[in-house]
Amino acid sequence: MVSSVLCRCVASPPPDAAAAASSSSSSPASVDPCGGAVCGGPDHRLRLWSLFQTLDVNRDGGLCVNDLAVGLRRLGLHRTEGELRKIVQAGDKDLDGQLDFEEFVHYLQDHEKKLRLVFKSLDKKNDGRIDAQEIMQSLRDLGVKISEQQAEKILKRIRMGHSWGPVTYMDKNGTMTIDWNEWRDYHLLHPVENIPEIILYWKHSTIFDVGENLTVPDEFTVEERQTGMWWRHLVAGGGAGAVSRTCTAPLDRLKVLMQVHASRSNNMCIVGGFTQMIREGGAKSLWRGNGINVLKIAPESAIKFMAYEQIKRLVGSDQETLRIHERLVAGSLAGAIAQSSIYPMEVLKTRMALRKTGQYSGMLDCARKILAREGVTAFYKGYVPNMLGIIPYAGIDLAVYETLKNAWLQRYAVNSADPGVFVLLACGTMSSTCGQLASYPLALVRTRMQAQASIEGAPEVTMSSLFRQILRTEGAFGLYRGLAPNFMKVIPAVSISYVVYENLKITLGVQSR
Repeated sequence: MVSSVLCRCVASPPPDAAAAASSSSSSPASVDPCGGAVCGGPDHRLRLWSLFQTLDVNRDGGLCVNDLAVGLRRLGLHRTEGELRKIVQAGDKDLDGQLDFEEFVHYLQDHEKKLRLVFKSLDKKNDGRIDAQEIMQSLRDLGVKISEQQAEKILKRIRMGHSWGPVTYMDKNGTMTIDWNEWRDYHLLHPVENIPEIILYWKHSTIFDVGENLTVPDEFTVEERQTGMWWRHLVAGGGAGAVSRTCTAPLDRLKVLMQVHASRSNNMCIVGGFTQMIREGGAKSLWRGNGINVLKIAPESAIKFMAYEQIKRLVGSDQETLRIHERLVAGSLAGAIAQSSIYPMEVLKTRMALRKTGQYSGMLDCARKILAREGVTAFYKGYVPNMLGIIPYAGIDLAVYETLKNAWLQRYAVNSADPGVFVLLACGTMSSTCGQLASYPLALVRTRMQAQASIEGAPEVTMSSLFRQILRTEGAFGLYRGLAPNFMKVIPAVSISYVVYENLKITLGVQSR
């Protein structure tokens, strides 16, 4: 096992390790926060050099995927080719396809820090050991209920790598608990993506519903898919989105009105916009268009989820959680498929939000009149800018969220990987806001194209000509009409959706964290 290699010294360490050992031989080993002594300083580098030499099968000074596969198999560890490839990719700073000694050390140091965080998160009793009860609680946090006997089986035996590989035991001393050393030895050369507990706390969840349609779908663990918990999460998320959109619908309608009607000559403000809506149709008119905005949540979420799961398989990932660029590709494609499927509902939502009192008797009447007067193509007006807006929104949303997450983990994650509710809400709100800011001009052009026939005398324009017209008549500021009410609804929408989501999870039998 890895532990036996890490505790063995060699006669020919690398020059820098030998020099460090001679100059700092009196320095004490560092103390692990999980309760065990971890080799520190030069002694630690000597042990890592021993492991590196053992894994460097062809003695070329670098660890490639084949070296890791053969070397780990000799140590009794079996990893899939995909896992080994991710280890190399994670540590390969110079992109030469292999890990030199310094890259290997850097990878293990970063990885061990994450392992400590996960261990502390699972060690709920804070006694330096993980037992069956703690495993049961951790799976309950994932929404999976297992018996104590099942938890003991998980604790005692975990099959590693390929199905034909040997069975190895994490609990090597038979105490039915796992201490830090056993945990580290077992997981040290697993890629980071195989640590579901960190993913559990830091899922970029679809529950952050801000009324937009471009979020990357959530990911579910194997246990959630097998037990059927995934659909309960989707139902809870859909219900939370419906409540949050209904509560913030007046701001959403004001945004649409400002996007379409505001200009230099008609500088509609927030107070003036609300006054105008109430004067024209009463307080009830503040919720025009909200009905179809809520109705499209279910089909869009279902289509996006199914498409995302299929695209994940196509991109060739065999892990539960994709890397960020894979999530961007899969999420953008899934969003495009879902949007294409329900896009006529988007057009109806815009027309219903812009309608005057008595213009339509309902959604079906609105659809019939659009079809009779403008034809089927009217239901896909603004489709191109809508599709183009998916990539900047999803890309920046994910990038900002990952940046904020990593910054928090580096600075504050000392005893736990769990950031808490407020940190998650803050990260979700900021990333969503940045994503909206980047894609807003495209969203504005889309809305104006959707609304063209509802404005008397409005000429038929293309996306590019509409961009030029706005820049010529209103300047760059014109591309951000309605931005203020759009940002005003983000914090209440995220907060309401989170609270409702947590309560619906309890109602549906999904254990909250």
